[in-house]
Amino acid sequence: MTDKISIGVVGAGAMGRGIVQLFAQAGHPVRCFDAQPGAAAKAVEFVLGMLQRNVEKGRLAANEYEHIRARLAVAEELAGLAGCQVVIEAIVEDLGAKRALFGQLESVLGESAVLATNTSSLIVSDIAAGCSRPGRVAGLHFFNPVPLMKVAEVIAAVRTSPETVRLLKSITEGAGHRAVVTADQPGFLVNHVGRGLYTEGLRVVEEQVASPADVDDILREGMGFRMGPFELLDLTGLDVSSRVMTSIYEQFQHEPRFRPSSLVAPRVAAGLFGRKSGEGWYRYEKGELVKPVPRGAPALPAGLKVWTEPEGPAASALRTLAANAGLMVVERAADADLVIIQPWGMDATTSALSLKLDPSKTVAVDPMTPFELRRTLMLTAATSSQVRDAAHALLTSDGVAVTVINDSAGFVAQRVMATIVNIAANIAQRGIASVADLEDSVKLGLGYPHGPLAWGDRIGGARILAILKAQQQATGDPRYRASPWLLRRVALGLSLTTPEVTR
Repeated sequence: MTDKISIGVVGAGAMGRGIVQLFAQAGHPVRCFDAQPGAAAKAVEFVLGMLQRNVEKGRLAANEYEHIRARLAVAEELAGLAGCQVVIEAIVEDLGAKRALFGQLESVLGESAVLATNTSSLIVSDIAAGCSRPGRVAGLHFFNPVPLMKVAEVIAAVRTSPETVRLLKSITEGAGHRAVVTADQPGFLVNHVGRGLYTEGLRVVEEQVASPADVDDILREGMGFRMGPFELLDLTGLDVSSRVMTSIYEQFQHEPRFRPSSLVAPRVAAGLFGRKSGEGWYRYEKGELVKPVPRGAPALPAGLKVWTEPEGPAASALRTLAANAGLMVVERAADADLVIIQPWGMDATTSALSLKLDPSKTVAVDPMTPFELRRTLMLTAATSSQVRDAAHALLTSDGVAVTVINDSAGFVAQRVMATIVNIAANIAQRGIASVADLEDSVKLGLGYPHGPLAWGDRIGGARILAILKAQQQATGDPRYRASPWLLRRVALGLSLTTPEVTR
């Protein structure tokens, strides 16, 4: 446990208030300053109000509240932070403003004081470049709301000293948060690894494979994400997310994996930002999302003959479903009215042709999403409407929700998961963070049910690689090229979480 140290917070907005509360509750004396007169006092008052409510609800002892109150102070001017051992900046996201502030702080604080920036998108080394003691400068990026989001990124700039990283990691973990250490790269760790959910979700909609609501439903209900990419974009605001997507793409020298979607700019221009504007990818009434009405399932035709691919993971469940619905399960595809396959990576059209099946009678069911949770039905480019409706009716006959999509190598869930895992593998390959920090940052910062590399192991590294290769072959797009980290571990039969041997 780190000894209690004096901490200063500059910036009294939502993030600044949260940082003040976090460290005051952890036992540190905290001083808050804001350039706007009265703002720091209001922030401290806000924090005390939040804590008072915790006392009233029995979550905080009254005497502890008084101790915290005694540790909180307002700095009327920047010089009031003199003597602080760590100062955390949470002001406007502007490089010039942050550099100017850090220069002023260096003239006020002692030589051993650490300056930390809560920037979410600027390169920390750019901020430190204006400082005379860059070794004492680092990033300390929290997530909103700070007291509840139990993770923070400690960003080591190029000249940040190991002692500075250790101190920030120690006080953060002493406050009950997981401190993940990341290199000073665009998006740091959480926003970096989270790109795949957005960019591939947008790409699916670009290609007319599925609607935004379909993508969200598949990933939320079929894969366990708390929210789908379009729900998240509406929550954060498309105007804000658009700038982040463009910034990360440009800072990574136009890396194809992070290419923004052409769907975004027109929507931003039209003011469709999401919840805050009343409309984004969805409509909102009184702040509540208005879900599109799902398409009803067609009637199941009688006397239908069904053939299912025998090697598919849900083959037995599909045959049982068909039998329970009163349909005839046949042994030869040539005798069937409806042919169901379960490809990994390949699209339905290519799979049907490779198996010498009639594409007009063929549909595909995604083997990645658990069969009992949600089913994705993919059509070939030639599937007849009668076969489409029959397959839809069959797959929903036991009450499980079905999403019908157009042909795509990798369905929706496969494409998104392969992209997420591949980006995480590349982060590990580049040494931007340790495997443990990478995995924990995603679970705590993004709320994914598993870390991305461990999730890749659950799906199967070879399957992830096959999906990426099929996508690259189908599109010719280098965004799907596999990370060397993934390629080597699949070739050796190793877990994707296996770290590199230390040089």
